Amino acid sequence: MDKIVIRGGRQLAGEVQVSGSKNATLPLMAASLLAEGAHCLQRVPDLADVRTMLRLLSHMGLTAVRSDGGGLSLSVPTHLEPVAPYDLVKTMRASVLVLGPLAARLGRARVSLPGGCAIGARPIDQHLKGLAALGAKIELSHGYVELRCKRLVGAPVEFDVVTVTGTENLMMAAALARGTTVLTNAACEPEVEDLAAALNQMGARIEGAGTTTVTIEGVDSLRPLNHTVIADRIEAGTLIVAAAATGGDVTVCGVRPLDLQAVLGKLREAGVDLTVTGDRVRVRREQRARAVEVCTQPHPGFPTDMQAQTMALCATASGSSIFEETVFENRFMHVLELQRLGADISINGRVAVVKGVAALQGAPVMATDLRASACLVLAGLMAEGQTEVQRVYHLDRGYERLEEKLASLGADVRRVPGEPI
Repeated sequence: MDKIVIRGGRQLAGEVQVSGSKNATLPLMAASLLAEGAHCLQRVPDLADVRTMLRLLSHMGLTAVRSDGGGLSLSVPTHLEPVAPYDLVKTMRASVLVLGPLAARLGRARVSLPGGCAIGARPIDQHLKGLAALGAKIELSHGYVELRCKRLVGAPVEFDVVTVTGTENLMMAAALARGTTVLTNAACEPEVEDLAAALNQMGARIEGAGTTTVTIEGVDSLRPLNHTVIADRIEAGTLIVAAAATGGDVTVCGVRPLDLQAVLGKLREAGVDLTVTGDRVRVRREQRARAVEVCTQPHPGFPTDMQAQTMALCATASGSSIFEETVFENRFMHVLELQRLGADISINGRVAVVKGVAALQGAPVMATDLRASACLVLAGLMAEGQTEVQRVYHLDRGYERLEEKLASLGADVRRVPGEPI
């Protein structure tokens, strides 16, 4: 397995470009199942999760061609194999996003229960509840979701909890249902809005995406999509925090600032100087960061996917920071590794108290999930001496060449190849 080796202490400087969003790309790829023909996506990041989704879609009968600059062409045949096997689904929770499109277009699907990062229970009961409300007959058998239906019929669906992929799955399913579907307590994330915009370009009739109530008027058929993926707000936030953590002067380009309002506001509270000009955010920090209180919430609140990286910044802030994790119950696994670097952090249930120390010390650490990987890379940039981040295959699931982007800003960081996992 590869590892990333960092010698900390360098201030980052320069400009860096944000890649396309992983969490927007994956549902868009699944949406291609809704229409036969030639689909085109632009600004698709080169990530392990994207490659996994491509293998899954290929298994179903699609053919894909990647082009320079992030282009992806998908050719969807008339006949599909509506099976998502365990070997392809086990490493990526987003694989469940094929369930809604398969139900809508074919009326049948056999999809393995999903895997992904071990950051807490993320059941798909809300997906299944919604599909059942639209008329699907569902059975769980030998670790698979077995789904059959005639044409889905629109219905009201109220989610018991906010679920991004559940909202996306139901939007795709309802796009070809007969009649009207109203989703309440829907997720408001920008990636949901982006999917709705792409579906509408395909001929769907979706209103309210980005709010808690989404209305879908079903149509008889859709045309192939042609869409440019939005910028990755979590990568943008990670790069911004990296600049803040090192006390550098970095301009992060290609940002959608409205998607990051909660993060930018919290960084300003911490004493980071942020200048937003269009899609560019200039990041500077001349004084020691100040302690902050962070409570993760669904969008537009502070994203759980930025909790770990912000905790790394606060590890050397003045005072005691408080982090409350309300989204996932097991998302403090990076704390033990930060402690190996000298961070003073205590955990009580879903609350972590971070007492800022003068400096972190380099050490070997091990990544436990995608965002923890980024947290440890950022902590390594801050630490004195050398840090080795192991198991960075987690990082490769969601960050496109992060170490190369950081190196372009002056970081002493390199990837050391290892044996394939």
